[in-house]
Amino acid sequence: MTGGPEPISDVAREALERELADLRTERETVAATLRGGERVGDMADEADELQRGTELDRLDTRITEVEGRLREAAVAGHPRTDRVGVGSTVTVRFADSTEATVQIGEVAEVLDRTVVTADSPLGHALLGCRAGDTVSYETPEGRLTAVVLSLGDEGDRS
Repeated sequence: MTGGPEPISDVAREALERELADLRTERETVAATLRGGERVGDMADEADELQRGTELDRLDTRITEVEGRLREAAVAGHPRTDRVGVGSTVTVRFADSTEATVQIGEVAEVLDRTVVTADSPLGHALLGCRAGDTVSYETPEGRLTAVVLSLGDEGDRS
C-alpha cells in the first residue's frame, strides 16, 4: 500500500456499496430493538440490551470504515494501468507456463480465487511492477517466480 488514497476496481466498489447497504439495514433492525433509556426488566433483559448495544457499536464502526474507504477510492480515481497497484488487474505467467489473471485487492474474497491481497507474497511482489517485469516471492512451498504479461484494461474483469 502506498499510504495515500488507494483506488479500487469497479467490482470491489460495488461489493463495498452492497456491504454498506446491508450494514445500514442491519443497523436499523438492531436499533429498533433498543429500548432507549427505559427501565429494563430482569438481568437477562439487561444482558440482551447490552449485547444489542455492542452489536450497534460494531455496525457503526464498520459503516464508518466502509464509507471512509469509498471516499478514499473516489479521491484516488481509477486504478493505474502503467504500474501494478491496489485495484489493478494483472495477467501473469508462472514458471510452469500457466497463466492467471488476478486482481490486487485489499481483502480476499472467499469465493473469488482471482483476488490476490496486496499484502500476500504474490500481491506484494507485484506492487509497482510493469508489464514485462519478473517477480520472485516466497511461499510455503519455496521461492516462486512470475512474469507480468499485462495489466489494467487488457485483462480487466470489472
